[in-house]
Amino acid sequence: MIWALLFIPFAAALMSLLIRIDGPRRTLLVSAAVCHTAITATCWIHTPSPILGGWFAVDPLAQLFLTITDVLFLAASLYATAYLGAERHSQNDNAEEGLFFVNAPEAAFTGCLLMFLTTMTVVITSQNFGMLWVAMEATTLVTAPLIYFHRHHRSLEATWKYLLICSVGIAVSLLGNFFLAIAASADNGESIPLVRSDLLAGASRLWAPWIRAAFIFFLVGYGTKMGLAPLHTWLPDAHSEAPSLVSALLSGALLNCAFVGILRAFEVTAAAGHTAFARDLLALFGLVSMTFAAVFMIGQADYKRMLAYSSVEHIGILALGVGLGGAAVFGSMLYAVNHSLTKAALFMVSGNILAAYKTKTAGDVRGLFLTIPHPGCYGRQGYWLLQAFRRLEYF
Repeated sequence: MIWALLFIPFAAALMSLLIRIDGPRRTLLVSAAVCHTAITATCWIHTPSPILGGWFAVDPLAQLFLTITDVLFLAASLYATAYLGAERHSQNDNAEEGLFFVNAPEAAFTGCLLMFLTTMTVVITSQNFGMLWVAMEATTLVTAPLIYFHRHHRSLEATWKYLLICSVGIAVSLLGNFFLAIAASADNGESIPLVRSDLLAGASRLWAPWIRAAFIFFLVGYGTKMGLAPLHTWLPDAHSEAPSLVSALLSGALLNCAFVGILRAFEVTAAAGHTAFARDLLALFGLVSMTFAAVFMIGQADYKRMLAYSSVEHIGILALGVGLGGAAVFGSMLYAVNHSLTKAALFMVSGNILAAYKTKTAGDVRGLFLTIPHPGCYGRQGYWLLQAFRRLEYF
């Protein structure tokens, strides 16, 4: 079953690059999303056995975040069918503003979307810290073309900043892997494998200074990808310039993948007897993120950037919940579900607003209740209600 979770989106990504017709390619995207979601749902009924010597497994943490990822990806794939169709038929006169790009390579976009699902699945199901690091870096590489989809100079700047800052963060987390390997090396020369189950079983033998150093580097490295302040500087630009469905996946799914990496490191650190140390750091970063977001969110005129800074705030809340411990950890997991679903929906709505108003400035968006959706969908009572609103001078 885990093999199917990994193989289906990967094979679909390769096939999408070979298909030349838009309709079958979009059908393949939705079909792969449906199959992946169905397999994940089956994992709640029958937990699959680990594969590759325990390198990949679907534990409760993986079940939760795989479910979130699949729900969001399925919604994004359905959204993408209409979005890509609108892009194909849009006019070149909007290309200068970075709103549309008629000749965008849809096949590459679809392939990168499916590879994005593949790499996120690897991150979430990986029980080996080395494999988790490789998959985390792969998510950076496959999402960069998605952010650069509109081929505008602002998209290029956002993509470059995303690649540069996240690559630095991933390099820092690689040092965390090195320190974890040192912490797992025993005096008799028999090292503990960097697999979650083995590390938890031998946590009492991990060297204290090195496991603490490893957690710091994991927190800083994966925290950069997660969007924890002050390491969040790539996030507002990337979320603002990416297509709205990509922004939804970045905020609702990708940030969770980095959160999973931090939670894996926290689990091992806590098992080694350094729970208070790890919680204090998480609480500190959480409070800093909430403060940064509150300060910068107020002055945002771009509604997509405002949603991006909102993600920084919510990510801080997730870190703070784990840092507080106890019932707050359950609250943090529940909050992760709510934030992912709500923020993804808001980004998709922002895409509809952008398509209707051709602007990302919040002050230029007025009369939204009358513009989106069409008045006819409200029925007769809704129609007359909208007629009354039209008489208001504000609209």
